[in-house]
Amino acid sequence: MTVLVLALVAGAVVGLALGALGGGGSVIAVPALIYLLGFTPAAAATASLIIVTATSVTALYVHARDGNVAWRTGTLFAAAGIVPAFLAGAVAGRLHEAVLTAAFAVVAALAALRMLRPSASGPPDRIRPGKVAGAGAGLGAVTGLLGVGGGFLAVPALVNVLGLAMRRAVGTSLLVITFNSLAALAARTGTGGGLPWEIIGPFTGAAILGAWDGKRLATKISGTTLQKVFAGVLLAVAALMLVDVIV
Repeated sequence: MTVLVLALVAGAVVGLALGALGGGGSVIAVPALIYLLGFTPAAAATASLIIVTATSVTALYVHARDGNVAWRTGTLFAAAGIVPAFLAGAVAGRLHEAVLTAAFAVVAALAALRMLRPSASGPPDRIRPGKVAGAGAGLGAVTGLLGVGGGFLAVPALVNVLGLAMRRAVGTSLLVITFNSLAALAARTGTGGGLPWEIIGPFTGAAILGAWDGKRLATKISGTTLQKVFAGVLLAVAALMLVDVIV
């Protein structure tokens, strides 16, 4: 299978994840870029941010059109993570690649386990500023450090910590991903000169198209099923990356 075909297939899967789940795109994109397309972990992190940012904007529009975005909660959540994302992004380039890979796997596994736990029972749209800011800052730091959009952590936080319904959390997480990814990319300015844009371009295009299909898929699947699928994908990716670090 050629590199271009692999990029298109991986991009479509990333788009499906973002459109249907509001996250998970980067935890698929980073391993795909490393293991299928030959990127280094550092280059994969930067490329993933580019791909996920472009795809998230598209998916956000689709979800916002259907009223599935909690704008006030999402904006506060995202704003709290901008500075941590920028600072962590500047530090990430100084860490050993094995450390970044292991940290990525551990964070993905913890997020998956969190998603498998029962959701909080609080009112769906009640705003708790302290919790929103704290969760947003933590998410921003992880986004900048690991080169992920953060949706795989934003969705569990929006569901379990802030009490949003799953579908509303999916849409809102895309707003958070967009802000955090842009901040992390700003911190990595000047590091993308050597990126293979002939791969990133088709990958991103396929992801954007996949996001539209992902949104349609989400309307046909229950919120509980989406959570289980999300958790399963995260656990599989975490296991793959941990094995790679150990072996």
